[in-house]
Amino acid sequence: MLTETPAAPQKINLRRPDVMAAVQAQVLSHYRSSLVERIRDSGHVLSAGNLKIKLAKQFGFCYGVERAIDLAYAARKVFPQQPIYILGEIIHNPEVNDQIRAMGIKFLSGKEKDADIADLWKDDIVIIPAFGMEVSMRQQLEAKGCRFVDTTCGDVMSVWKRVRQYSKDKVTSIIHGKAWHEETKATSSQATANGGGHYLVVFTLAETDYVCNYLVNGGDKAAFLEKFKGAYSEGFDPDVHLQAIGVANQTTMLRGETEEVQRRLRRAMMEKYGEAEIDRHFRFFDTICGATQDRQDALEKLLQEPIDLLLVIGGYNSSNTSHLAEMGEAKLPTYFIKNAAKMRSDEVILHYDQHKHEEIETHHWLPSGKATVGITAGASCPNNLIEDAIRRLFELRGISVQQLLGS
Repeated sequence: MLTETPAAPQKINLRRPDVMAAVQAQVLSHYRSSLVERIRDSGHVLSAGNLKIKLAKQFGFCYGVERAIDLAYAARKVFPQQPIYILGEIIHNPEVNDQIRAMGIKFLSGKEKDADIADLWKDDIVIIPAFGMEVSMRQQLEAKGCRFVDTTCGDVMSVWKRVRQYSKDKVTSIIHGKAWHEETKATSSQATANGGGHYLVVFTLAETDYVCNYLVNGGDKAAFLEKFKGAYSEGFDPDVHLQAIGVANQTTMLRGETEEVQRRLRRAMMEKYGEAEIDRHFRFFDTICGATQDRQDALEKLLQEPIDLLLVIGGYNSSNTSHLAEMGEAKLPTYFIKNAAKMRSDEVILHYDQHKHEEIETHHWLPSGKATVGITAGASCPNNLIEDAIRRLFELRGISVQQLLGS
């Protein structure tokens, strides 16, 4: 008996010149900042009175984020009346996601989701966010006959390619990342896509050390599985599936930390199997996103300059932004804010505490005399939000940026 083979998902061509020209104008109107551009052209410094602002050399939107936003806007432009759905946040920035929702694009997940997968029908349009999506979800939507606008970042897809190769070669993927993050979930699903692969997600160096100790000395398998519950593939057995491992990562992690993860794992495998056998048991490939690294490198240079405090602007659930905040916190007073409104006054700021996972209030945050403030922003933060923060800082000192720049 013959069975009908599902048709391949229809590809939607959104990158037509007429469409993209209109989209670019709309995106610029929402997210562009002439002030930020002028500061960038002036050596990334703006001074007035006793306040100086120093912008990191690299900050804000990366190419992958810009592409994702462009494609979402283009989908609405090409299909002005048709229902359009998006699997989740297109990027981790609340203001950008609010704009997406304002265009009538319905969210299929999150606290304020607008619809369920069950509501979708054949030919409905589904936007895949920049983080990608899990293989099982794609198969489910393909079976429904949905059409995709795929905004998955190219750097993420490079990791998928590596992880699929590990799986093909019977090598377990050790993924340095956050097991609950959309990107890591999507990457993990690639490891098991062919039905025979396995993965384990490690988040911290302490977790890495736990794995290394188990690799070398063995241990309580039940305790291992309980510790990493929710962070490994179905059927994963540490006594079997850690004999050959390959390291990959969530693309927005700190490069130095990912490199340390692979060094420690390699050292453990060397101790267990010997140098002559290491290539049979260990693999590593650098999959840190270039834009993430550029922003980390730029902040590292900024932190070497004389600044009194650092503002990090971006969504609180943005991984690459949170790592910028971590870098700052290690050196000087750092305030992680999602928008300028969090600077309540020159006395009070509301900012995100990554250890408590909540906003906290800090008093006496802005020095009353001469001060230099460093500013950076994650790859998902638009320039208009950076401008708002700069304007707010000068307002707190009674200085009008419009007058300062003659605008």
